[in-house]
Amino acid sequence: MEEWIDRFLAHKKIEYGASPHTLEAYGHDLALFAAYCASRNVDDVRHIDAALVLGFIVRRRETDRVSARTAVRNQVALRNFFKFLMEENAIAENPAELVDMQKLAKPLPKVLTETEVEKLLNAPDLGKPHGLRDKAMLEMLYASGLRVSELVNLPRGAVDLEIGLLRVLGKRRKERLVPLGEEAIHWLKQYLDQARPLLLKNRQSDAVFVTNRGEPMTRQHFHLLVDHYGKGVGIRRKISPHILRHSFATHLLEHGADLRSVQEMLGHADLSTTEI
Repeated sequence: MEEWIDRFLAHKKIEYGASPHTLEAYGHDLALFAAYCASRNVDDVRHIDAALVLGFIVRRRETDRVSARTAVRNQVALRNFFKFLMEENAIAENPAELVDMQKLAKPLPKVLTETEVEKLLNAPDLGKPHGLRDKAMLEMLYASGLRVSELVNLPRGAVDLEIGLLRVLGKRRKERLVPLGEEAIHWLKQYLDQARPLLLKNRQSDAVFVTNRGEPMTRQHFHLLVDHYGKGVGIRRKISPHILRHSFATHLLEHGADLRSVQEMLGHADLSTTEI
């Protein structure tokens, strides 16, 4: 890729009379992108797709903590680079054109560190039925990246503990299968076997998660619980279920997960909506 970057910079200098400052900025941004691609074992420009481009912008925003303006500048450099490659018949389409710069320019919600997540997951009192319920909900939210509405509206029949899958009905009533990790499965089983019957008190409910009154958990109630537990473990900023979902996706990407797989788990229809 380095050879193509050198040719692109020479093209900008000769054909467009780009200033040394502009060439330095382009070179810096493209060198960072080349290093990111190498970390993903991609060194052929023909193998670069929109997922890789968005993954790079994610890294710049979340790990490098650059501003939205800098992230957009990075993408402008990539768009121009890939446009040049198309003109040179090196690639068939511009992958950077498939990523929405307007969405990337929005302020991103803060994520929890993995240490903060660990503290939050361990906050509920497991000696009480509602504590066991909350533990299961937090573990599931972090392990699956579900929307809070999907979590609280989850029906009992949508949970398959034998194979560790959830059948989730998301936006526009689109169904998807979401895998659960061993930890989340363990706590969900504990809740269903021990705590849920005590919360229901012989009442019937199709909802997986119920309140002390035996009624289905609501978004508002769970939002308050998450913030309460956060404050209890010393997380000073206000947190929400959405931040835990966002943290799930960010931590997966930071540990090398494929962006398209994360996109599918989140239930996003296209890459540009995966604003991580």
